[in-house]
Amino acid sequence: MCAIGLSIRVQAQQSKGLPSSIPNRPWPAAVQKVPDIQPALSPEDALKTFYMPPGYRIELVAAEPLVKDPILMEFDGDGRLWVLEMPGFAVDETMRDSRDPINSLVVLEDTDGDGKMDKRTVFMDKLVLARAFKVLDRGAVLIGEPPNLWLARDTDGDLKSDTKELIRSDYGGTGGIEHDVNGLFWGMDNILYNSEFDYHVRPKNGKFERVAALRRGQWGITQDDAGHIYRDVNTDALFVDIVPDKYFLRNPNVIGTAGLYENLASQEHTQVWPVRPTRGVNRGYRQEVLRPDGTAYYYQGVSSPLIYRGDRLPKDLYGNAFVVDGPTNLIHRLIIKDDGAGRIFAHDAYQKGEFLASTDERFRPTALALGPDGTFYIVDMYRGVSQDGPIQTDYLKDYIRSRKLEMPVGLGRIYRVVHSSTKFDKRPTMSKQTPAELVQHLSHPNGWWRDTAQQLLVQRGDKSIAPALKQLVLKSTDPRAKLNTMWTLEGLESMDAATVTAALADKSPDVRASAVRLSERWLAEAGNPLAAAVLKKTDDPNWMVRRQVAASLGELPRDARIAPTVSILQKYGADGIVVDAAISGVNGQEADVLERLLQTAAPSAGAVTNLAGAVGRGRNVSGTQRIFEVAADANRPMPLRLALLRGVNMGLSGAAPGRGAGSGVVFAGRAGGGIPGLEGRGGGGGRGRGAAPQNLALPAEPAALSKLAAGTGELADTAKQISARLTWPGKPVPVVETSRRTAEEETRFQTGKDLYAKSCAGCHAAEGQGSNVGAALSASRWVNGASAVAVRILVNGKEGPMGLMPPAGAGMSDDQVAAVLTFIRGSWGNTATAVNPLEVKETRLMYSYRKTPWTEQELGAGRGGRGGGAPAGRGRGNQ
Repeated sequence: MCAIGLSIRVQAQQSKGLPSSIPNRPWPAAVQKVPDIQPALSPEDALKTFYMPPGYRIELVAAEPLVKDPILMEFDGDGRLWVLEMPGFAVDETMRDSRDPINSLVVLEDTDGDGKMDKRTVFMDKLVLARAFKVLDRGAVLIGEPPNLWLARDTDGDLKSDTKELIRSDYGGTGGIEHDVNGLFWGMDNILYNSEFDYHVRPKNGKFERVAALRRGQWGITQDDAGHIYRDVNTDALFVDIVPDKYFLRNPNVIGTAGLYENLASQEHTQVWPVRPTRGVNRGYRQEVLRPDGTAYYYQGVSSPLIYRGDRLPKDLYGNAFVVDGPTNLIHRLIIKDDGAGRIFAHDAYQKGEFLASTDERFRPTALALGPDGTFYIVDMYRGVSQDGPIQTDYLKDYIRSRKLEMPVGLGRIYRVVHSSTKFDKRPTMSKQTPAELVQHLSHPNGWWRDTAQQLLVQRGDKSIAPALKQLVLKSTDPRAKLNTMWTLEGLESMDAATVTAALADKSPDVRASAVRLSERWLAEAGNPLAAAVLKKTDDPNWMVRRQVAASLGELPRDARIAPTVSILQKYGADGIVVDAAISGVNGQEADVLERLLQTAAPSAGAVTNLAGAVGRGRNVSGTQRIFEVAADANRPMPLRLALLRGVNMGLSGAAPGRGAGSGVVFAGRAGGGIPGLEGRGGGGGRGRGAAPQNLALPAEPAALSKLAAGTGELADTAKQISARLTWPGKPVPVVETSRRTAEEETRFQTGKDLYAKSCAGCHAAEGQGSNVGAALSASRWVNGASAVAVRILVNGKEGPMGLMPPAGAGMSDDQVAAVLTFIRGSWGNTATAVNPLEVKETRLMYSYRKTPWTEQELGAGRGGRGGGAPAGRGRGNQ
């Protein structure tokens, strides 16, 4: 009776508005039992699969056929929803990506004001896998269709593109669907930011300038109220740029980029809680990936971060980060904290449970967006396939096909997040409003209104509103309004020194930090009084302001940079972000800064290391030799001497200090793209930018360094490493090591030699020359090719011209398989790399479902490869 009553109440509640998920279900939800094969659900039935915290629900705003295969969305200034559709992803049963022009950018409208989209207009069709767009003013839209960046225009107001202008022809195009440029996110500083690419775009005077960038992130970008840019990568959910990348680009000698792309959610302190088993991920065969109940411990394809800055959901959500994880069918909530002492970090909002999780395996959220109504919206591509086909493991291919997930395609849903307390804001009409009316929106409590008003004002370029904007900066009590207004002034090229000076004294540290950055055009002028006001902020009580000062010092005239840089490094050298930001501003002057810093009392080891590294990386001969002299001075503290040599060593080697960022290997081996223990065989994500090692030529042997290298201990060991990277007249040519195997690999080789003689020589002959029952192994393409292929043949067997090779390695241990393959790949003229037992374990698990031998066609096509270390379970064609 109670269950019937609940059903009636739910139906009555839903009948008053849009179709919605069932509110107030038991939460956190237990893992639900689901059938192995689940058909595609109607939008109404799909809504029954969601679980959210008490009080929350999602409402269906749009669904097929109004929207199909959506991947991105954005509201324009009139509240219309623009959606990028990608039907070209995994287009049929083969899961191939289509290069045919079948993708579209559409506009959805709610014509009757009930919250549900009911009108669809195709702005532009015949696109080839477009993956970024930005709605501009007066009918203009930037569209990223790698390798092309287009400016399309609706000239007659019918929401259909009439013209298309090529802005750039080098906008990505080399990374495939999963790893290619995306973004065009309008940041507070009026730059359109990209992810996974080497430039951004700046709209200026009707043109679009190329702004050099350091490649960061993977899919999706967002910002907070201060304008800090956030991204994600692989299995790491949230990174922030405390210091914009433009500063590090001005100095190629920096060896660290602390403050850029800082990882906020440490892997050991965050995990996901799906409500259904999630074995359909790229490495679902690894026991470390899944809990005993079949759910993933960790993000399997995290993307699309959103900092919630709306005003119609509960206040405790404001400033929180939300990320989607399509492969595990959920949306995760992270709370961002500032500890007040220089550290910003994020932690899970719930000890257990998700903000939104579904039992429907086809729920594939790909993007989130703030709405003008004060809530936020979810794009659901609604697909069975979420990992891009070319980098699926064979395990995942088998999983998809056995559960009939390849089809259907052509579906898609858009939801909005609602709370029982939500009262929606009015629909905007900004396209019809005057600049003076738009200025009023800069004080709106919803960040969507502030950002959109700023963007429109900057594009319209009406400088007559500058006085009103300056008054808003001076008189507003809301730092959020001040920040958007300050950057609107900057975008209009109407910011003045008096307004910046006033903002430097503001109560809000975010306003003060932006004021420091906005002061830079005056810092470049010798003797400008604004410089003195900025230098006073070196000792600002807030670490964010001090870090911006450190970055902005590099905009002073060249001869005025050294003294304040030394001063801030002396005082705050323990702050790695201050160190790297300050060093970024002294390109070519690092040796002078280091010399002066060494004259101060107890200089920070971190500052000394990174300065010495910049000297070494810059191949500064005199500066490097001076470092050797100081390091050889026994009267100096040992930590200082070590810091100097470590820095030079990193600079000469191209290595970068600090923690990795997005390494692809997840804490405790719970998931990730790489094989634990096989470092150096896949892409990492180090904090510095790296560089190919290049020896430094000196005019003579560095006596001080050679003396150090003749000793023992860490100082001597580091000196020896440096010496190996130096050349000078008369230096002996080093003896080249003849064996490429390490001591461990040599032991494995010898073990494999015995195993081969006992288990393999009977068919393949003692010297690997082959026989009438076994193929020749010398110069074999299967032996000398990818090690994973050799493992697959030995473990599963192979069909070939000579018949069937049995799975000889099936009964061997991982160590034995690695040993015998190491021997075979290193004998009889074969020169392939050694095989690691961890790789054998990975490959064996990957193909554990395999019951038949491999064919040469399968092996030759590279079927089931690791995907170059591609992240587990990413996809949908969105990353």
